[in-house]
Amino acid sequence: MKNPLGVLSVVGFALLIVVGCTGGTTPTVPTTPNPNPNPQPIPTPTPPITFVGAGDIADCTTTDSGTNAEATARLIDRMSDAVVFTAGDNAYFNGTAAEFANCYGPRWGRFRNRTHPSPGNHEYQISPMPYFDYFGDSAGARGAGFYSYTLGTWHIIALNSNVPMTDGSEQMVWLMRDLQDNRARETATGARCTLAYWHHPLFTSGPSAGSNAMALPVWRALYQFGVDVVVNGHDHLYERFDAMDATGRVDTPAGIKEYIAGTGGAIELYNFGPILPASRNHLKAYGVLRFTLRDTGWDSVFVQSNPELMFDLNTGNLCH
Repeated sequence: MKNPLGVLSVVGFALLIVVGCTGGTTPTVPTTPNPNPNPQPIPTPTPPITFVGAGDIADCTTTDSGTNAEATARLIDRMSDAVVFTAGDNAYFNGTAAEFANCYGPRWGRFRNRTHPSPGNHEYQISPMPYFDYFGDSAGARGAGFYSYTLGTWHIIALNSNVPMTDGSEQMVWLMRDLQDNRARETATGARCTLAYWHHPLFTSGPSAGSNAMALPVWRALYQFGVDVVVNGHDHLYERFDAMDATGRVDTPAGIKEYIAGTGGAIELYNFGPILPASRNHLKAYGVLRFTLRDTGWDSVFVQSNPELMFDLNTGNLCH
């Protein structure tokens, strides 16, 4: 009998080929860890919001008889979806109930249900109570005149420069708390834009330059918390400033951009004095300041009432 080793060798070789081809185990392909294991949904952009207004508005005490306020009101008539603000001195000369009813009311009063006002010094000539009576809850707590609200992703702060704005005052204590609460909201929601408005400007190239230091503590607080925009009235003119710190020094990365729009209709526009270094554009005219508020920034333009022209279109501003 022949030795069967030759057959066994052939069978063994075949088995080696099968094992070699199939492998004992299936090789694994290395995987890369998911860099974002808990992805957050991308927020849906909110539609742009039109925010429009001015200060120093309805003046029926002269031969003008409210003509200029009517002209600026007609501009807002064509912005039916706009949210309206006022930067003080709403009804001349003393902000009485009759002046609100008979002068402001027939003009900017037609937007009262969409207006967020602030008071000026003329509301305090005799008593601010007619101002609070006229605007009701829209003016904030009665007698205080400072409050805040939300427009889309924007936090809006309305202040009262006719009551104390010093450190430790009721208004400043409220403002610091409001800014702290808003910072927490920004962290939670990703919102990043804030605008504040009141009557007396800290910085202006108009006749009240250097006389409104009461607003300095407010500016310092707003700067500390990264507020983007400040709007004021009082000087009857339009002016736009570059981003500034609390000393008026241009500070583009962190500064606040200020606008003055005391142009709502009060008789007698003011002349400019020396133009401040941070001033970027200015105009002596009646009109309204219109913002387009976007999720992460804003556009602005001054809309002149007579003739009806757009001035100083400024687009692509980004919030801090």
